[in-house]
Amino acid sequence: MAATASVVGALPADASSPTPPDDSVDPATAWKMLTEGNARFVTGEQRHPHEQLEWREKLVDEQHPFACVLGCADSRVSPELVFDHGLGDLFTVRSAGEVLDDSVLGSVEYAVEHLGVRLVVVLGHESCGAVSAARDFVRGKGEFAGGVSTLVRSIEATVLATPPEADEAKFLAACVDNQARRVVDQLKERSVVLREAAAKHDVEIVPASYNLHTFAVARLD
Repeated sequence: MAATASVVGALPADASSPTPPDDSVDPATAWKMLTEGNARFVTGEQRHPHEQLEWREKLVDEQHPFACVLGCADSRVSPELVFDHGLGDLFTVRSAGEVLDDSVLGSVEYAVEHLGVRLVVVLGHESCGAVSAARDFVRGKGEFAGGVSTLVRSIEATVLATPPEADEAKFLAACVDNQARRVVDQLKERSVVLREAAAKHDVEIVPASYNLHTFAVARLD
């Protein structure tokens, strides 16, 4: 489990002036592009697109990502690898357990409002350490200090709201999926920008989960 949140992608100096492109990829097409890339990853037939020198040079002055992925900071779930896409394709924001703070929320808003991204994916994953720690905390089996304590407490409500399961693995899996769903709800609740964009059907915000055994991403809504 990563202990701190990290945001990938620096904002330009003129970030106060939104100028989303007119040719933004619609949510259905963006999801299809993600699933096609994940299918390549699952079968080991990755194309590793958009890594070439010529492409990198095109990205010097601008970026046009077709989707935003809010994922866990876990080192085993890198969105660009899992979805087999390259530089400039995904606006990636990562924090352990997909936990929201103001900087994470603002990063997702930036992708939508300034870059014209129309699909936001909240990507949880199997055996998430942050969710596991929150489960242990709820059961009184773990003590956490500092920022990790804040992180764990942010997931506590998800664990408490998940119906108990006799099978421990199934319970943790349900908590992981519910955390992704809860973060989708939180994005809409805490952000006027995202709530209004979703209400107008301009933007879709969807939960998904990555399976460490099969390497596949499944949509949860």
